[in-house]
Amino acid sequence: MTDMSASFVYVTYIRTTPDKVFEAITRPEIACRYWGHENISDDWQPGSEWRHVRTNPARSVDLVGKVLESDPPRRLVLSWANESQQDDPAQFSRVIFDIDQQDRMVRLTVTHEDLQPGSGMLKGITEGWPLVLSSMKSLLETGQGMDL
Repeated sequence: MTDMSASFVYVTYIRTTPDKVFEAITRPEIACRYWGHENISDDWQPGSEWRHVRTNPARSVDLVGKVLESDPPRRLVLSWANESQQDDPAQFSRVIFDIDQQDRMVRLTVTHEDLQPGSGMLKGITEGWPLVLSSMKSLLETGQGMDL
């Protein structure tokens, strides 16, 4: 059995509303402005598939999964795997977006769990989530995401 005990948690505070954070995650035209990818699902309801698609001309799919929970605008839980490994259930991890109103700002907690210690996925998300979420914060607060 593969050890999937590793996890990564990132918390940030954003001067915006929970609705805008949820939309930034789930609306392709917003996600591409801070992530360089579009998050695409038919309806973002539990059981629906989602894809993480590069916005470059090739429109390649990098990540895939299913919506496990959806409680807009408070919580979104996704299964998450590299597109090339989607046929192996052991390669899927789980991402939890908890979106909480805190006075005039939002506390966004992203928990990425069920990761294999020392894996390429763990290394990638440990470097990637802080950049992506900082870029989201910049976009929502200033209208300009970072160049990733």
